Amino acid sequence: MEKRVKRLNNRIMITSAAAVGGKKEGEGPLGVNFDYIDRSDRFGKETWEQSEAESQFLALNFTLNKKKLQAQDLGVLLAGDLINQCTSSAYGLCDYDTPFLGIYGACSTSAEGLLIASILLDSGHFEKAAAVSSSHFCSAERQFRSPVEYGGQRAPTAQWTVTGAGAFLLEKNTNEQGALIAEFLPGKTRNGGIDDPANMGAAMAPAALDTLLTYFRESKTKPSDFDLILTGDLGYEGSEILKDLSNKEGYCLDGLHNDCGLMIYDRKKQDVHAGGSGCGCAATVLASTILPKLLCGKYRNVLFMATGALMSADSLKQGLTIPAIAHLIHLKGGAAK
Repeated sequence: MEKRVKRLNNRIMITSAAAVGGKKEGEGPLGVNFDYIDRSDRFGKETWEQSEAESQFLALNFTLNKKKLQAQDLGVLLAGDLINQCTSSAYGLCDYDTPFLGIYGACSTSAEGLLIASILLDSGHFEKAAAVSSSHFCSAERQFRSPVEYGGQRAPTAQWTVTGAGAFLLEKNTNEQGALIAEFLPGKTRNGGIDDPANMGAAMAPAALDTLLTYFRESKTKPSDFDLILTGDLGYEGSEILKDLSNKEGYCLDGLHNDCGLMIYDRKKQDVHAGGSGCGCAATVLASTILPKLLCGKYRNVLFMATGALMSADSLKQGLTIPAIAHLIHLKGGAAK
C-alpha cells in the first residue's frame, strides 16, 4: 500500500498571511491578532454572501501587500468557502488577474488549499501561489440551517460559524522568512454514522483520528515530537472525542492538542456553545496566531490538521449521515531545515 505521508522535493514556504474577521471574532481572545475587524460583519456590502466574498478580497489584498506583490505575480490562486458552488470565492476574487482554482473541503478547505498549492509549486509549474478560504455566520446559517431572522434555538453541541477569511502566500525555494511545509497527508473520507448537523464535532472526529494515527505510524513520530497539534474545527465535543480515542490507541494528546474552534472564541463569555467552525475558522487562527509563533521561534514543529464535514443542504434534508475529511500539514519554523 502506498504511504500517505508525502514530502516535497522543493522548499515550499508560507511567506505571508492575513486574517480578517467580524464583530464576534474581534471580541474573542485572538481578535487583536487579526489584520482587520469589521464590527458590522458586512464588509461594506448589502448581502451576507457579498460580505463573505469581500472578506476574501480583503484577506488576499492584505497578504499580497505585506510582500509588495500584485495579483499578476501569482501563478495560481486557490480558494473555497461553504456557499453553493464556492460563489463567495468566485465573486470575491474575480477582480484578481490570476488563474483561479475553486476547491471545497468544508472546514478543511484551508488545509486542502495549502496542500494543493504546495504540490503545484513543487511540480515546477509555478513559483508563487495563494490559498484563501472564508465563511460567514449568516450566510452559512441561511444555507445549512435557518436564516438568523428565524431565531431558531441552537443545540449545546452546535458550533458558531466564524465570520472571516484567511489568505496565505506560498513561494518555492525562496530565502524569505516563513513557515516551511515539511510534509503533508491527504485525508480519507470517513463516516462515523452521525446524522446530526448540530454535532459536527462528533461527525469529524473519526476522520481526524484516522489522519492523525496514520501520520504518527508512517512518520514514526509521537505527539511529544511537536510543539502543537492543532485541529480545526472539532470544537469542544469533537476535541474531547479525538483525545479519548487517541488515548485508547496509545497516543496521548494532553497538553499538546488545541483546536481552532476552541481558540477563536471565549466559550465562557461568548455564546458559541461548542466553539467555532467554518472555512474561515482554521484559516484565520493559522494566519493570525500560529504562523507568527512559527516565525518568532516560539513554535518549531506544528501539525495543522483541518477537518471538514462534507454535508450539503440536500443531504441534510434527506437524513443522510455526515461523511468527514481531515487533511494534515506539518509546519516547521522558518529557520528549521
